[in-house]
Amino acid sequence: MISVAAGIAAAGFGLAALLFALLGLHLRLTWRGGRQGALLLCAVGASLVWALCALGFVLAPSSTLWLAAGMLDGVRVLAWLLFLFSLLELAGEELPPSIARVRQIAVGLVLLRVGVEALGAVGLQSGAFATQMLDVLTLASAVAGLVTIEQLYRNFPEQSRWGIKPLAIGLLGAFFFDIYVAADAFMFRRPDLTLWGVRGFVWALAMALVAVSAGRSRNWNFRISVSREVVFHSATLGVAGSFLLAVAAAGYWVRYFGGAWGGALQALLLFGGLLGCAVVLFSGSFRARLRVFLSKHFFSYRYDYRAEWLRFTTSLAVSGGSADLSAAVIGGLADLVESPGGVLWLRDRSDRYIPFGRLNHVQIDAAEPGDGDLVRFLQRKGWIVDLAQARSQPSLYEGFSPPAWIEQVPDAWLIVPLFVENELVGFVVLMTARTPVEVDWEVLDLLKTASRQAAVHLGRHQAAEALLEAQKFDAFNRMSAFVVHDLKNLVAQLQLMLRNAERHGDNPEFQRDMLDTVRHVQERMQGLMGQLQEKRSIDIRKPVALAELARRIADSKRHQRPVVGVTVDASPIAMAHPERIERVLGHLVQNALDATGDDGIVGMRVFEQAGMACVEVGDSGSGMSPQFVRERLFKPFQSTKDAGMGIGAYETLQYVTELGGRIEVKSEIGRGTTMHVWLPCLHDALAPEEAA
Repeated sequence: MISVAAGIAAAGFGLAALLFALLGLHLRLTWRGGRQGALLLCAVGASLVWALCALGFVLAPSSTLWLAAGMLDGVRVLAWLLFLFSLLELAGEELPPSIARVRQIAVGLVLLRVGVEALGAVGLQSGAFATQMLDVLTLASAVAGLVTIEQLYRNFPEQSRWGIKPLAIGLLGAFFFDIYVAADAFMFRRPDLTLWGVRGFVWALAMALVAVSAGRSRNWNFRISVSREVVFHSATLGVAGSFLLAVAAAGYWVRYFGGAWGGALQALLLFGGLLGCAVVLFSGSFRARLRVFLSKHFFSYRYDYRAEWLRFTTSLAVSGGSADLSAAVIGGLADLVESPGGVLWLRDRSDRYIPFGRLNHVQIDAAEPGDGDLVRFLQRKGWIVDLAQARSQPSLYEGFSPPAWIEQVPDAWLIVPLFVENELVGFVVLMTARTPVEVDWEVLDLLKTASRQAAVHLGRHQAAEALLEAQKFDAFNRMSAFVVHDLKNLVAQLQLMLRNAERHGDNPEFQRDMLDTVRHVQERMQGLMGQLQEKRSIDIRKPVALAELARRIADSKRHQRPVVGVTVDASPIAMAHPERIERVLGHLVQNALDATGDDGIVGMRVFEQAGMACVEVGDSGSGMSPQFVRERLFKPFQSTKDAGMGIGAYETLQYVTELGGRIEVKSEIGRGTTMHVWLPCLHDALAPEEAA
């Protein structure tokens, strides 16, 4: 190896080893557990060992170190492939068959390369054919890396691609350079030692972008804070083109006038230019800084209001369903202040504000009560809350206290309320801007105006859904007219039976029992008919012993399998309609039985906590996904049963809410479901007569 090429390789692999070591140490110190984090640590560690082995070959050349470096290179590529495929599991869905086949082929090729390298290292394989085979497998493993990155980016959820974008750009460039080096070695039947030495610089640059993605993607379980000043931000397409031209000119100048280092520096500068262009095209930070700079120094107002308003209204108009509209609202407000995304909170039927949509943010499992401090402050003031200013100058935000769930949004910056007239329908929590933005009167006025426009769109969408729901209930009411007709016929038949029994009965005692029973059925059916016709409740609320109710429901299901178990930790009493609450809880138990096999477990538990009575219904059945629980479980006319009408769960929620209670659902696919029905507990000192 000539001295200049050796110097280039030593500098490249030495720098790469140093960066791999620092990145691996930082990742290890900030690792909080998790499969993706462990695989990333393994990939960085394998890369560190590869760089050290390559550096050892440069300093003390030998065939053993050369073969060992090649084998470790294959192990390193395998570790990166396993990490990339593990990222697809974050989407929460099974891998499509096409991706599974790509994974098998890619991993197989790399394992074959490692095996051939290992055979060469122990002297079992040598010669020109073996060398050519290794060149082909090296080229194939680099191609496998490119295909894996393409599959990852294409199949990753669109709202979360912001986190993996730097990783994809960095590894795409590094694997592309590996293809170039391997193709050159295959065509000329010998490796270009200069290009081989530049690989250390290339992978060192790629690791900087991997670190940026690790800081953005918190679900990899790393607590990393990446400085925005250190990260290489992007620019406009014109700036990218000018940069490429400048890099190309510098590369040619160095090649012809730079002496022995010319070829190496040209390759390095070309790769750096391509990598910089990719970052420029796909990142928005530089463009954000440029817009802020131009607005400050070339225009009297920061915004082109006509263009901003047209863009905002267009994004709202073209959105389709609920998910698209929520993403459009978050994205429209975020773009006004150069924010990468945020979370949309909307009010639900129980007067709580829950996360309804997100953009470039992880899912949040929390709720803000309608009478909480944040909601009261937003309704009273109508302000846009700057959380950084609220922490530094609390006197400006008198009466405001950060909610507990704000810890789940570590990058929270602004809380933008959404008002329809004087009603708070929700709010948007925006993440910290890509570039420092001064929140002055102009920004606040634009955000307030845009938020009201967004609230109108959201309100109209909710009204359309309510209208559709009302239309479905109208169809259900028309169907109930037929039920009333059938009930009327049944009542007529019972009346005829009563008359015949009075005329022809032989046993007076039996007659009286039969008449009492039939008369009760007749009265009950007439009451049901009146309830359907007049839309009124035929019962009044009475004290209900929930423990006895649970035993009665379990006894009514004794002929079904599995047997319903009952555990009574307390004997609370709640005010409810006895027959209706029995029907509602019986529906939950029946759903649990339907979802559980004969060898499963279904149980009820009654207890009291903090002045509230609770009936717990649990099973070990098929379970439900979080998306189904959030979007479909309590929606009317949504059923997974072939003969189901989708009314039971909706009626259950409506009735429990009417009683002043709530329902909590915990479910996991394949592990079962647990539902807690919380009801206000009747005080022990209150007599049942007074309660009634």
